[in-house]
Amino acid sequence: MRSVATLLATFVSTASAAQIAVPCDWQARADAIVEPWEDNSATFSNGAVRVALLDTIEPAAAAFHLLVLHPPFDEVGGRTCTTVGLDEGLGYAGLVFEDLTSDYDPARGLVLTIPAIIYLPEQSFQNSALLTITVNQATGQVTVEQALGGE
Repeated sequence: MRSVATLLATFVSTASAAQIAVPCDWQARADAIVEPWEDNSATFSNGAVRVALLDTIEPAAAAFHLLVLHPPFDEVGGRTCTTVGLDEGLGYAGLVFEDLTSDYDPARGLVLTIPAIIYLPEQSFQNSALLTITVNQATGQVTVEQALGGE
């Protein structure tokens, strides 16, 4: 019984601790934006922030990421590019883009929430999660919090 509890704690801590927001890399290719683009991208903050759903195809169990283009702008007017995923090189098994919501907190910035599905085949772990992504447009900092669903 003790080993089952330890194993369960490992699954939950592994899944709940992971989530990253990193500068755009290979995931941020234009051909990874899920089509139709108009259904899988949205703008916020009067167009200053754009979010798009990415499907990198591989790894199949963790192929979905979010692309976030946001201030601050560089010297030629380009936005900062950040991708959100589960861990380095891994996305989510699913992101429910049509349920993406936004709010603005003057103390933190633009706050986005989106339902996700985590699948970690090595640990035989699958769970729903709610991602909260905060974009501080003044500093360019993007933070991600992940709350596991109750299943």
